[in-house]
Amino acid sequence: MPKITVPDHGTFEVEEGKKLVLALEDNGINILHRCGGKAKCTTCRVEVEAGDFGELTDIEKEAFSRKGLQEGFRLSCQVRVNDDATVRPVMTEENSEMDAGPRPAE
Repeated sequence: MPKITVPDHGTFEVEEGKKLVLALEDNGINILHRCGGKAKCTTCRVEVEAGDFGELTDIEKEAFSRKGLQEGFRLSCQVRVNDDATVRPVMTEENSEMDAGPRPAE
């Protein structure tokens, strides 16, 4: 099984093919996903410190262009875990004082 490492939170195994946002949430990371995983709000973005989630999806390219975001980020609602990676969630309930939002679909 692939392993995801989140600095200051540890490392955990993830079922291959699971959406990253759900893997984080299911392992106690209170990442935001205000739009429910529809790639509209970008609150679920993570900085990828190690590992590879493949090429940016078209929906990520559009969202990042709209929001003026830089390279090195991914929308955790749009990528699936297939290999080991280290990610740093940008927005969490703790650092934003916001509710996570509706749980994204599998």
